[in-house]
Amino acid sequence: MNINPVAFSIGPLEVRWYGILIAGAILIGTLLALKEVERHGWDPDKFLNVIIVCLPAAFVGGRLYYVIFNWDYYGKFPAEIPATWHGGIAIHGALIAAFLAGYFMLRYYRLSFWQAADFAAPSVVLGQAIGRWGNFFNQEAYGYPVDPAKVPWAMYIDGAYRHPTFLYESLWDLAVFIFLLVFRRKARLEKGDVFLSYAFLYSLGRFFVEGLRTDSLMLTSTLRAAQVVSLVAMVAAALLLYFHHRRKQTDAEPS
Repeated sequence: MNINPVAFSIGPLEVRWYGILIAGAILIGTLLALKEVERHGWDPDKFLNVIIVCLPAAFVGGRLYYVIFNWDYYGKFPAEIPATWHGGIAIHGALIAAFLAGYFMLRYYRLSFWQAADFAAPSVVLGQAIGRWGNFFNQEAYGYPVDPAKVPWAMYIDGAYRHPTFLYESLWDLAVFIFLLVFRRKARLEKGDVFLSYAFLYSLGRFFVEGLRTDSLMLTSTLRAAQVVSLVAMVAAALLLYFHHRRKQTDAEPS
């Protein structure tokens, strides 16, 4: 499948589909989060300031994560390190950097990190669902070869019919987004429940989708780096959810 990753050109400047999709995802996600912030009576200007700091942190963190885990290549070609237009921004690195930056900004404003994370979680996973289509235009993040007679939705990429893993993850992320919109309206939620549910569900889907890919880093003989990070995130999210609600139950019990 021959897909042109360049949407249009302005003189020597090439505007790529990946960038358009990421920019669109950021805009939609920001508007969605700000609407939830206003619904809870927070100052939208302060929250927007947090987002403005988190976005460049996510970009740098995602690129550094990718470069570090692919140092065999970038150590030989250091001039390629800033060449993000060739692909290579790892979502796990972006998320870690963004949430660290957000944590310190929220501390500065004396706002609840967990509640802010709840506001942001649906926007983040929706952005991931949209952004994965950038992998389609870049013809990356694909799966191993399959028989198109058995997998009729397979896509012809890099000389073979393959699992469209970018599509699998995009659909999973969209399902998680819909779930979170419904879930956050439930009563008796603790601060952080929406975000931790996102962390668990996204990581669950990513773990299985990653197992179908052929172009991501192997960390062990059987597991990819993203799968290991996903497992850690699932365990951490499950434990935090348990202890959050266990503490609430203990506080509610009579002395």
